[in-house]
Amino acid sequence: MPKKRSGGGLSPTQQAVKFLGVSVLAGAVMAGIALPAVGALGLAAKGSVESFDELPANLKTPPLSQRTTLLDADGGQIATVYSRDRTVVDLKDISPYMQKAIVAIEDSRFYEHGAVDLKGVLRALNKNARSGEVSEGASTLTQQYVKNVFVEEAGDDPTKVAQATQQTIGRKIRELKYAIQVEEELGKKKILENYLNITFFGQQAYGVEAAARRYFSKSAKDLNLQESALLAGLVQSPSRYDPVNDEAEAKKRRNVVLQRMAEVGDISQERADAAARTPLGLNVSRPRNGCITAVEGASFFCKYVEKAFLNDPVFGKTREERAKVWNQGGLTIRTTLDPQAQKSVQSSLKNHVNKDDSVAAAITLVEPGTGKILGMGQSKPYGYGKNETEINYSVDHSMGGSNYGFPTGSTFKPFVAAAALEEGRPPTQEYSSPYEMPYPEPVQTCSGKPWMNPSGETVPNEDESEVGPYRLKEAMALSVNTYFVQMVADIGLCPVVKMTDALHVVQGNGEKLPEVPAVSLGSRGVSPLTMASAYAAFASRGMYCTPVAIESITQKIGDQQKSLEVPKSTCSRAMSEKTADTVNTLLQGVVDSGTGREAGLTDRANAGKTGTTDERKNAWFVGYTPDLSGAVWVGSASQEVRMIDISIGGAYHAKVYGGSVPGPLWRDAMTNALAGKEAGSFNLVDIPDERDEDRGDGDEGGDRGDGDNDGLIGGLIGGGNGNGNGGGNGGAGGSEPDPTFSIPEGFVQGPGNGPGGRR
Repeated sequence: MPKKRSGGGLSPTQQAVKFLGVSVLAGAVMAGIALPAVGALGLAAKGSVESFDELPANLKTPPLSQRTTLLDADGGQIATVYSRDRTVVDLKDISPYMQKAIVAIEDSRFYEHGAVDLKGVLRALNKNARSGEVSEGASTLTQQYVKNVFVEEAGDDPTKVAQATQQTIGRKIRELKYAIQVEEELGKKKILENYLNITFFGQQAYGVEAAARRYFSKSAKDLNLQESALLAGLVQSPSRYDPVNDEAEAKKRRNVVLQRMAEVGDISQERADAAARTPLGLNVSRPRNGCITAVEGASFFCKYVEKAFLNDPVFGKTREERAKVWNQGGLTIRTTLDPQAQKSVQSSLKNHVNKDDSVAAAITLVEPGTGKILGMGQSKPYGYGKNETEINYSVDHSMGGSNYGFPTGSTFKPFVAAAALEEGRPPTQEYSSPYEMPYPEPVQTCSGKPWMNPSGETVPNEDESEVGPYRLKEAMALSVNTYFVQMVADIGLCPVVKMTDALHVVQGNGEKLPEVPAVSLGSRGVSPLTMASAYAAFASRGMYCTPVAIESITQKIGDQQKSLEVPKSTCSRAMSEKTADTVNTLLQGVVDSGTGREAGLTDRANAGKTGTTDERKNAWFVGYTPDLSGAVWVGSASQEVRMIDISIGGAYHAKVYGGSVPGPLWRDAMTNALAGKEAGSFNLVDIPDERDEDRGDGDEGGDRGDGDNDGLIGGLIGGGNGNGNGGGNGGAGGSEPDPTFSIPEGFVQGPGNGPGGRR
């Protein structure tokens, strides 16, 4: 095997073989005849020798990858995302200087020869033979365009990219065959236009329009002579001649282009010399790609849209097919995001929670009856630095959220009430609701095997003043734990599971809720989007609609635009109108005089429920008006922070509960999101008041310390935070009794509930 010379060039034998091979190749192509099998010259392709005529003549040009633009519901831009930063433009929108510069430096005989420049091949061979190395190429602009097509088709697959750029004569044969086809079908001007749109110019810029904006912050049609020469010079080696990182080398290369333009007669020598004396004149615009650049804190919503696209079969049968469409770009995606609602979400978060707080907050707003996601944000910004995160606390793990969601506490109790009402229990249903009682057994399940409490463990209310009997209306407003434990024992777990299935309430990891009593009191992790969508069904009188983020998509391929099919919300009846109306009446009482008074809106009908979990690691408020449903979660994503003696947003809290931090967050987000919009009304039902008895728990006792939630398993254990100025002691002014018993086996299952709960 001949060896290379010590200088690194090819040996005389290698030069001769290469000269012979390329000469034969060029002559064969020009003559249009089949090549013989010359394996020694590297003419083998894909393991077999292919003649020139046997190669397919159809070059399938892939659509050029371009930017994708995300718009809000009003058409305002949210963000641009792209695999390759490219904006395809017509030749008329590219500076004539740019057109002449690229031809002069890359293929000065472009308009004179066909697909192959035999004169250029011979000149290059002669020069390379004399220099002992490959110092000059002979590829025409058309051939370069074809090679770029292969590279574009390879995408980000390193193996395919290597195959598309391998230095073999076999690849050159295919390149030449397709170049002939391209010359015949497109013509010179279209080839030049395509070449300038497909070529990589460095700094993440593909195509001349992106390059002009990157280096000079202007459109390609406005490039002057020296700017055009700089960009044309980059094509040979974008990294070597990068003007941002090596101005001297870039200027030297630019001046080579200017001189070449003078040599071929595009400009005078005097003008070339004058242009060569000018500085580079850079006005660099840094790439602004991706959801991290989204306006009004909509980065997480932007990522949700991307996940929705990649996960939905409507955009392709396989994830690979969907990813190809997404990476190809050229999409204009109109989303459901309401700019007023999104701005309101961000304003509320900014006013109540700091990004460097030890806990975070997330807010999601959904439109009842349509499933449209109108707002989504959180206090920890999207990013990779300190006090930033890529995790979207509002959604399930499959959509970029936490591993398991977050335990919901007593915000789960309305699902239990709805299940009981659907089973025929009246809204005046009464249970003895003692201060403390054994977990009831047996509790029927869908599987037929009842849940048992063999250890006889007990469940307390918030404090000793909470002694029944209670009816549903007051039990919901005060969130009496033993009441709902008895309700679950009465109707069984199966109706609760059926109700949550109808409301699409699943755990944050996508799994169904297990049939254990703790589920009914909010022990399992669920995402805010799931909760907001479920509560929206109450607002829409029992109709559940799956959440959607995409309104329409237009795809640009070349000069053509087409509309893509998008997933639609699927609405189904989750409960009767009567049940929904009754729940609305019950939950309106929560914000009127119960644990959610701090969240209540004053200018329109509203309803909701508070929730706090084990050791105050999670606090919730989920509520709605007839026109908007919203869920607010506050807590630590790692589930390691107990919200006791804590500062949030610069305000001190002895104990955080659902009404004290999430409630005001919800109130402010909803108020401004609905500002200026007509106020709807609920279809309330008449629920007789409680028996006129003094139980020492009057309304002035306030939220009774949010007795629904402030402790283990959504409030089954834990101290209050009430004012202690009502008929009762309101949770002893915020005291927190210590649990004196263990949890029965099987009552708590899975992550996210007890100490050390996982993300």
